[in-house]
Amino acid sequence: MDAIDKKILNIIQTKFPIVQKPYDAIGKEVGISEEDVITRIGNLKKEGIIRRIGATYDPRKLGFVSSLCAAKVPPEKIKEFVDVVNSYSGVTHNYERDNDYNIWFTFIDESMEEIENKLKEISQKTGVKDVRNLPTVRFFKIRVDFDMEK
Repeated sequence: MDAIDKKILNIIQTKFPIVQKPYDAIGKEVGISEEDVITRIGNLKKEGIIRRIGATYDPRKLGFVSSLCAAKVPPEKIKEFVDVVNSYSGVTHNYERDNDYNIWFTFIDESMEEIENKLKEISQKTGVKDVRNLPTVRFFKIRVDFDMEK
């Protein structure tokens, strides 16, 4: 990763341009072409440095509810369970933890009833019965930006 990659990472973390051609705008800021920006971001993604590029919304302000969910999944069923969970558009991310409740994921939907219904579907599809719904009571958003140029 060189200095230009680091500049690109700083831009896409905190001030991603909301314009018709964002990669062109980033290129102009760092002194390279739009195509080079796209290639560099693709390489950073392949290397696992970038997982995703996307907006973060406050679900409440859009009329949605959110919940953190935890499941006890037998090790041999983790891949199947995660594949099913990931098939739901309201799941924003998930991760494995070293705990009895070893799979955690966030779920956003129009109502808590919809989330509950979808969690029941997930249980039925996977056979995993212990899936906990931990609805958001207070919203905490911790902003983390990594200054790549220091």
